[in-house]
Amino acid sequence: MKVIGMIPARYASSRMPGKPLASILGKSMIQRVYRQTLRAESVDEVWVATDDSRIADAVASFGGRSIMTSPDCASGTDRLAEAARQIEADLIVNVQGDQPFIDPRMIDEAVGPLFTEPELPMATLIHPIHKVADLQDPGVVKAVIDGCGNGMYFSRSLIPAPHHEVAHVVYEHVGLYVYRRDFLFTLANLPQTVLERVEGLEQLRVLEHGYRLRCVVTQCEDSELSGFSIDTPDDVRRGEAMLRQRGLE
Repeated sequence: MKVIGMIPARYASSRMPGKPLASILGKSMIQRVYRQTLRAESVDEVWVATDDSRIADAVASFGGRSIMTSPDCASGTDRLAEAARQIEADLIVNVQGDQPFIDPRMIDEAVGPLFTEPELPMATLIHPIHKVADLQDPGVVKAVIDGCGNGMYFSRSLIPAPHHEVAHVVYEHVGLYVYRRDFLFTLANLPQTVLERVEGLEQLRVLEHGYRLRCVVTQCEDSELSGFSIDTPDDVRRGEAMLRQRGLE
């Protein structure tokens, strides 16, 4: 199967305009995301889906490839679907454009189930939460899975709620998705759902419409770095500090 890594990237941002072009130790954020995605063994090609020529020019400057999409796309999924119609692929990996340190092995982990299970439409990643503060942080999205590893629910609240003292793991959702190409088009055409709007979590649309979403527990150990998202200038400085601490560039 042909696997395409796709990075949605828009210029507008309420907290940090031009975020994809932000410099992180001398390299733009979009270049770092592109480079990490290209390193995944399962990925055949990498494309940036953008609505802005400045981002497209930046991608071209480091030898990357981009697809121009409408500035009116309502979500990253819509932008992805529009771009996917212009290329041939079996699987589309949605790599978030604000996660410049994503571990390439995490992409391979998420792709794996769709190689072996032909009826599975979509997969994503989760990892155990270790910091107590993250349990009550609405910015840390929690996931509950069934015995087969399929998502049952995602929430900004703590789930499962600790009503009884029973040993269990609380998982954080990592916003990386793999879709079968046809299912990506299906998903983009599905109407928004109540829980999706309540929680502000697009993945709930998948569950509410009755589709399976496999949640792979990533074995990547450095989740602090690999799952780090950049939304503000302060995040840029924190990301640079983490790279220096690990002796990375």
